[in-house]
Amino acid sequence: MIEVNAHTTETTLKPCWSCKGPTSVTSLFCPTCKAVQPPAPVDLFARMGVAQGFDVDVPALDRLYFDLQRQLHPDRFATKSPKEKALSQQQATALNDAYETLKDPLKRADYLVHLLGVDVLPEGCNLVRDQSILMEAMEMRERLASADTMEALNAIQRETKAEIDDVLTGLSLAFKGGDIEGACQLTTRLKYLDKMMGEVRQGRARLLS
Repeated sequence: MIEVNAHTTETTLKPCWSCKGPTSVTSLFCPTCKAVQPPAPVDLFARMGVAQGFDVDVPALDRLYFDLQRQLHPDRFATKSPKEKALSQQQATALNDAYETLKDPLKRADYLVHLLGVDVLPEGCNLVRDQSILMEAMEMRERLASADTMEALNAIQRETKAEIDDVLTGLSLAFKGGDIEGACQLTTRLKYLDKMMGEVRQGRARLLS
């Protein structure tokens, strides 16, 4: 199992800005005075209250996100002080950023390798030395460029989707096994495949227009 920021941020306490009572750094509200708290500088998994790792239950994440956002709805702060209104908006923005990253497999993988101290640049991870990924990307682009029918584009889309599913399975295993270089390599490949899917969609739109 991958170990990233192994300390339990949810048990770290800080004083509430309003009543000075002890409050978890990941809590939205003070348990004593119920005042909304400012977003703390914690990782995105801790912010959403989910376990750190590549395998995320996205439907459960959806439910959690919408429940948290309901708690921060502007109507609930209509009679609150300007500071509490501002803090609730900051919390809502921070939660939205975390949700958008964690629900997307590519952004999630990118974020996890970043937590491990490695950045995956648009052109690929700096740990990756495998030229086969670049060659594969060039071959895919050449094939896409020559696809001038909907049938050809649909075939590329199906094959790319199957490859993405294989990569996601590989990423799950790599992160669980602590294989950083393998995770970087697969994240880089997922970037190419995700871009390929986008270009296929654009090609389909052009043919339908």
